[in-house]
Amino acid sequence: MTKNKMNFYIMCKVNKVSLISIVAALSLFITVDILASQDPIKSHAIAIHGEPKYPADFTRFNYTSPKAKKGGGLRLAGKGTFDSLNEYIAKGNPADNLALQYDTLMVASADEPFTQYGLLAHKIEYPEDRSWVIFHLRPEAYFRDGHPVDAEDVVFSFNLLLDKGSPIYQFYYQDVIDVVALDAFRVKFTFGDTNTRELPLILGELPVLPKHFWEGKEFDKSSLEIPLGSGPYRVKSVDAGRNITYERNYNYWGQDLPVNNGLYNFDIISVDYYRDNNIAIEAIKANEYDFRWENSSKFWATAYDIPAIKNKQLIKKEIKHSANKGMQAFVYNLRKPLFQDVVLRKAISYAFDFEWSNEMLFYNVYSRAYSFHSNSELAATGLPSKDELALLTPYKDQLPESVFTEPYELPKSDGSGHNRPNLRNAKAMLDNAGYVVKKNQLYNAEGKKVNFEILLVSPGFERIVNPFIRSLKKLGIYVNVRLIDRSQYINRKRSFEFDMIVHSFAQSESPGAEQQNFWGSRSANIEGSGNLAGIANPVIDHLIEYVVNAHSRKELVTATRALDRVLLHNYYAIPQWYTSSSRIVYWDKFNFPDTSPVYDKYYTRAIYSWWYSPEKSAKLNAQ
Repeated sequence: MTKNKMNFYIMCKVNKVSLISIVAALSLFITVDILASQDPIKSHAIAIHGEPKYPADFTRFNYTSPKAKKGGGLRLAGKGTFDSLNEYIAKGNPADNLALQYDTLMVASADEPFTQYGLLAHKIEYPEDRSWVIFHLRPEAYFRDGHPVDAEDVVFSFNLLLDKGSPIYQFYYQDVIDVVALDAFRVKFTFGDTNTRELPLILGELPVLPKHFWEGKEFDKSSLEIPLGSGPYRVKSVDAGRNITYERNYNYWGQDLPVNNGLYNFDIISVDYYRDNNIAIEAIKANEYDFRWENSSKFWATAYDIPAIKNKQLIKKEIKHSANKGMQAFVYNLRKPLFQDVVLRKAISYAFDFEWSNEMLFYNVYSRAYSFHSNSELAATGLPSKDELALLTPYKDQLPESVFTEPYELPKSDGSGHNRPNLRNAKAMLDNAGYVVKKNQLYNAEGKKVNFEILLVSPGFERIVNPFIRSLKKLGIYVNVRLIDRSQYINRKRSFEFDMIVHSFAQSESPGAEQQNFWGSRSANIEGSGNLAGIANPVIDHLIEYVVNAHSRKELVTATRALDRVLLHNYYAIPQWYTSSSRIVYWDKFNFPDTSPVYDKYYTRAIYSWWYSPEKSAKLNAQ
């Protein structure tokens, strides 16, 4: 009983008020309390768990600088080619950086696990149970043609992406049962029978597209028509497949917002495309572009021994971060009958010699990926905790026994290149499972040859795959490598036309609905989905629900570890490697903030906090 209720009760006793009056009065207080508890939360920001880091009156993110100045240009490099300016559909090969044209309702900070702040929406409104959300739009927001961004554009964008966008939106938005424009600047989304805390934040990421531009057009067809947006940049020019150039929107309505303060400083951002990494390396050394994310350990170790590096004209820098690195892996396609056997999948994994590869091919710069959430507290380690067991035990009969009895451990070698102990273990597994070798060829219990193909898009990956193939040959498994161009690769990947593929599962600090896209049964047969392995496991479906519906960080960590553990013990993929740093190379003509965002694992956010320095550029040109 609250203090006010107690005082009122005492007052009634002293004045000999009837019991009926007391009950009626207390009921009134209870009703008022209930109504008060149901008052929606109205805020400038929303966090998946806990409270936002930045208050309502914040002026900038900590990883930006008040010294930043507008001007100059940034030249980047793209891989392969492109044939589309629409990145929201499952067709075509979209150009890089297209998101620069569009604003979203909210924007996530890069130094928190998952918190969003107002962009197009200046305020977000939702009840405690997050069963609905209302976004309050900024009346001053407008598209590049001067047309206001209003609630109808938001409703239109949602329905358009759901009906004609990439399959991922079907998973993200599946629990939305209604969307309505309450008035010109308020949009309400109502959710179905779900307990997810994430859905308001997922909707906060909605890119708002102009209804008056897209109505009557074929959104689901790839096109090089320059689209209309409300964001900080617009497409200035396109040379199909070779170059795309963006120009800063000098009249950008949102340039002074706290979430944009110190960002998007370059007047021009140009992306030249290179079909081969070797050519791209030579191009940056020749000062043909300014900035490169280097993801090749070989290039990092050997390609930059040039005078410009020694003279500190071209800067080579490694930046540590604390981000969830997910997993890069060889991924089995379980749609192929051959890979339905978990024993075979496990045995094949023993043929990959990471220790030798790391020493001989990677210059010892990598760590072995050990989880679908490497470099994160979300990774499963050791045996299941008590809290994990509470989630896993009800499904004990449907899970591998090892989930409960053995820590997931990857095979290790001595790095000498003689991987005999692991290959002997693999052979013993196969022998026990009824596999036989005849004339150096492995056959399964049904008498079918165990041979498959690895699909690649990068020529540089052949040097990594070939030793793996040689080891598999010792087991009687013959593997072919098929190297194809980027456009073919994207199409075959979308339609699941492969036996094994190399893929990186990008994970966030707060996993949620995207896990349904990665591992959920419903996504297994939807072309273009992220379920490359073709997993259709009802237990995994249930565990994903625990992740999506977690109500605290502790619950999220427990559920994610349980899911991770089950995925690992089913050997759906062979983990490769990761690094907890970003490797960048750039010409010394930029300034940047003192602080880098800790969760920007690929340095894709931080680059837009940089700014051009005329003084450094002049000095560089004079040398």
